[in-house]
Amino acid sequence: MSFELPKLPYSKNALEPYISEKTIEFHYGKHHQAYVTKVNNLSQGTPFENASLEEIIKKADGGVFNNGAQVWNHTFYFFQFNPDGCKEPKDELKKAIEAKFGSVEKFKEEFSNAATTLFGSGWAWLVKNEKGELEIVQTANAGNPLRDSKTPLLTCDVWEHAYYLDKQNARPKYIEDFWKIIDWKVISERYSK
Repeated sequence: MSFELPKLPYSKNALEPYISEKTIEFHYGKHHQAYVTKVNNLSQGTPFENASLEEIIKKADGGVFNNGAQVWNHTFYFFQFNPDGCKEPKDELKKAIEAKFGSVEKFKEEFSNAATTLFGSGWAWLVKNEKGELEIVQTANAGNPLRDSKTPLLTCDVWEHAYYLDKQNARPKYIEDFWKIIDWKVISERYSK
């Protein structure tokens, strides 16, 4: 199976001023593309040559895992944004967030803290665990909650390449702006599946 860089559902400048066109050009156009190219090359002639990204995440190791997981993680990340999207969680997802965290604001605080305090490079995630409960988890490097039988709903990329061109080392400012472009309709659909 050969993977391709998925086309973004918005223009490269659509997320400005929160994420610049220049960051999208590098983060999506170069980093995301490089992971696609590498997983295609590294998986040739291996048991993962015809595997899905989900199979690679759950079973592969080394370079095949790292690059396959990063393709999946980045696609998931980029496809949760919409500058004109739904600004707050609604219905079942909102009830689940309030039941687990007390309020949407409290959830955002806890999630932002997880994203801010992750040491080094990686991801903060809102997931649904095997019991159907919400959790906030951190993964280092290319880590993905699918590997732990958890269903990702929302993610924040805290590798420096996600924000350095726009925010330099101000990760908290990037995370603050991250909430302004999340499309909660997308997150709700992920929760309902």
